[in-house]
Amino acid sequence: MNAEKPSATAVVVAAIPFAAMCFSVAWWDRIDPRIFGLPFNMMWLLCWIVLSSVCIWAIYRLERGKRRNGGGK
Repeated sequence: MNAEKPSATAVVVAAIPFAAMCFSVAWWDRIDPRIFGLPFNMMWLLCWIVLSSVCIWAIYRLERGKRRNGGGK
């Protein structure tokens, strides 16, 4: 199996949702305000779960383009 190392940009994009969900707790750890009836902290996490998929899609496009342009092996 030929596994290529991801680019530095891909690693940074992958770290964004991780950091947003794990290291920003002190900023959003509150119940009020409520958004669509959910506490703010739950809505924050739900939004980042969706945005994680967007980040993974962006990484896929980035790496696929790199491979397509001859950047890969």
